[in-house]
Amino acid sequence: MNLITKDLLINFLIILFPLFLLQMSYLVKYVYRLDALKGSFLTIFPILSLVLCMLFPVVIEEDFVWDLRWIPFLLGGLYGGYRLGIILIVITLFIRYITGGENGFYVSCISFPLMGVSLFFISKYYLKMSVSKKILIGISLIFIVHILTQFISTQIFELTIGISLWKQYFTIQVIGIVVVILLWEVILTNFQVLEKLVKAEKLEIVSHLAASISHEVRNPLTVTRGYIQMLSEDVSSHTKVQYANIALNELDRATDVINDYLTFASVSPENKERLRVSEEIQHVVNRIKPLANDNGTGLKLSLFEEEAYYIMGEKKKFQQCLFNILKNGLESMQDDGEIYIHLIPDATNIQIMIQDQGIGMTQEQIYRLGEPYFTTKNKGTGLGLMVSYSVIKSMDGTIHVSSVQGKGTCFSINLPIHRYEPI
Repeated sequence: MNLITKDLLINFLIILFPLFLLQMSYLVKYVYRLDALKGSFLTIFPILSLVLCMLFPVVIEEDFVWDLRWIPFLLGGLYGGYRLGIILIVITLFIRYITGGENGFYVSCISFPLMGVSLFFISKYYLKMSVSKKILIGISLIFIVHILTQFISTQIFELTIGISLWKQYFTIQVIGIVVVILLWEVILTNFQVLEKLVKAEKLEIVSHLAASISHEVRNPLTVTRGYIQMLSEDVSSHTKVQYANIALNELDRATDVINDYLTFASVSPENKERLRVSEEIQHVVNRIKPLANDNGTGLKLSLFEEEAYYIMGEKKKFQQCLFNILKNGLESMQDDGEIYIHLIPDATNIQIMIQDQGIGMTQEQIYRLGEPYFTTKNKGTGLGLMVSYSVIKSMDGTIHVSSVQGKGTCFSINLPIHRYEPI
C-alpha cells in the first residue's frame, strides 16, 4: 500500500469520526431525555465531515487537492435534502478557494453545483428506498462524479491525471460510501428504536398510574358508599357518628391519592422562590409530629444553625417531598423508633439526611424506588416517593438511598445552594 492510499484511508477515518459523535449524541439524548437534540442534529455529520476532509487533504499537485469530500457531500444532499445540499456547496467552494489552485477550484465550481442539482431530484425518493438501493445509488453517484470531474479536467482544462492514482481514489471512495451508508442506516435505525422505547416507557408509566389511581381511589370510595348507606339504618347516634367519621377518613385517603398524582403531573416548579432549608425542614417536622407521636416515634433534628442556607424551588412541593420521605420512614417502623434529620452543607451543595430505624430494604427494592406502583408497604401506590424523586430532580438535585435490612434506611438529598447568610 503506497503513501497516497494510506493518506486517503486516514481521510476516510476523518469521515467516520463525526458519525460516531452523532451516535454518542443521540445515546446521550436518550439517557438524559434531552429534547434540545432534534432531527436537524443529523446535519452536523456531513458538514463536519466535509470540513475536516478538506482541511486535512491529500495534496497531489498544484491544481488538484485530493480528499474524500464527495462522500459527505453526496450523503448530506441525499439524506438532508436541497437545503443542506446548498449549504454544503457553499462550504466546499469557499474552502476550495482558500486552499488555492485555480484550475481545481474551477473544476469544483462546475462539478459540485451540477451534482447538487442531481441530488435535489434524487433526494425526494432516496429516503423511501431500501438499503440495497441506497447503496446502489451511492456507488452510481460516485461513478458519475469521477466521470464528470475527469471529463471537465481533461477536456475543458486540459489537465492530466494518472490512471493508477485515479483507480485508487475511485476504489476507496466506493468502499467508503458503502460503509458510511451502512453505518448511517444503522444509526438511524437505532434512533427510531430509542424513540419507540421512550414512547413505550411513557405509555407504561401512564398505564401504571391509571391502574394505581383507579385501584387506590376505588377502595375508599367503595367503603364510603357502604357506610353512607348504613347511616340510613336504624342505629344509635353514636354509631352514626362513627360511620360518618370512617366515611370522611376514606374520602381523605382518596383525596391524598389524587393530590399525590396532581403533584407528580405538575412537578416542574412554576413559582420558584428562595427557600431557607432549615425553616422548611422544621415546618415539615411540625406537620408530621402528631403522626410520629401516635406511632411512638421520635424525631431528632441536627440543623446547621451558624449560617442560613437557601435553595431555589417551590415551597409546597418541596415540603411535600420531605413529608413523603418522613412519612415512609415512620410507617417502616413498628414502635419506639427514631428518625434523625441532619443538615450538612459544603461549598456548593447542601445535604439533607433522613435516617430511620425501620425494617430496611434490599438492594433490588432500593433500585426500584420512585417507580410508579412500587411500594414496600402493604398498602400504598408508590406515588409519594415518585413525587419526591421528581421534585428533587426538578430542583437540579439528587437522591441517594442506602439501607440495611432490620436496621433502617437513609435518604440523602443533595441540592445546589443558591445563597447562604450568617445568622
